[in-house]
Formats: sequence, structure tokens, C-alpha cells
Amino acid sequence: MAERITLAPAPRSPATRRGMATRERILDGAADLMFTRGAAGTSLDDVRASTGTSKSQVYHYFRDKEDLVRAVIGRQTERVLDAQRPELEALDSFAALGRWRDRVVGLQRAARCVGGCPVGSLASELADSNEATREDLASAFARWESYLVAGLSAMRKRGRLRPEASPRALATAVIAALEGGLLLTQTNRSTRPLELALDMAIAHVRSYAPSRSSRAGHLRG
Repeated sequence: MAERITLAPAPRSPATRRGMATRERILDGAADLMFTRGAAGTSLDDVRASTGTSKSQVYHYFRDKEDLVRAVIGRQTERVLDAQRPELEALDSFAALGRWRDRVVGLQRAARCVGGCPVGSLASELADSNEATREDLASAFARWESYLVAGLSAMRKRGRLRPEASPRALATAVIAALEGGLLLTQTNRSTRPLELALDMAIAHVRSYAPSRSSRAGHLRG
């Protein structure tokens, strides 16, 4: 006789405002704990104790720890984007890139350079754990990068970048510099590495700006 396999019930979406509040409390508490302790250092019991919820409540909304971790990736992505959104949505000039750069540096300075990047920290710990989690992390960075791609594409369309500039390649380079700068800023407890990394990345983008004569010709056309 074939062995009967019992699957854990699928997590359910909140049906009431109270249920939604409970799920959000669990998710926010888990995100905070994983940011300070790491995913491996955070147990479901830790999450329950921190959020004042029961085991049945946790499993009502999350199938297991992996399911909760994947939800935390989404939550941390939203937190990162929300903190930068006004600047991210206006990346259509070199001045705007500078304002975004200042915003990112200011956020790290306000945090006293503790904690690093919420998404990057999860990526360094979890990218090799399983394929589904890696894809979630890749999607998180792709969302972040998409704001830069949109802004740089607008700059190229307006003639502020030469036609051969690749918005996607430049955006990837900027995000890579950002993540490396954040790591060194966290390690050194100084925003200087982040400032240097972003300044060099933006200087690379600026190297694709047209000369004054070619830009004047573009505007006349």
C-alpha cells in the first residue's frame, strides 16, 4: 500500500480587518527580528514571543518558516522602496540622481550605519538556500533597479545620455555599487565608503552624457 502523505494546510489570507492586523504584526515582527538576528537566528518561537501571537496564528497565515521568510523578503523590499520612493520616482536628471544618492546616504547616517541593507543582508544569507528564495531576492533587486532603468531611459530620451548608453546596464552598475558601499559602511561604521561608491557609479553614468555641441544639435533637431 502506498504511504499516505499529509500536507500542511495552505496558509490562508486574512478574512477580517483583525486578521489582517494579526498577519501584519507577525510579518513586521519577523522582518525586524531577521534584520537584527538574521533569518537563521530567528525561530518561529522568537516571532511568536515578539509579536504576542500563538503557534496556531502563525501557522494560520504562514505554512512554515520558509513561507514566512519569503514574505519577509517582500516586506523588506517594500520598506526599502518606500524610504526612497520620492527620489526613486523622479530619477530623470543628474541632479535627481544626486538627490537620491543623498537620500540613501542620509538614511544610513540616521541609522548610524548599523544593519546594512535589509534586502542585501537577506540576499547574502539566503541566496543559496533554495531556488524559490533566490528568485524572490532577484525580483526584489529587479524592482529596485527598475526605477533607475526608468529614470535613465527618460534621460536618454531627453538627450541627457548618449543613444549608446544602456539604462539597464548602468542601473545594474549603480545598484551593485550601492550594495557594496552599504556593506562597507556597515562594517566601518562610516558612510564614506557608500558615498565614494555612489559618486563613482554616478560619475560612470555621467560619462555617457553627450558633449555640449552634440546636445545642442539634438535639441535643435
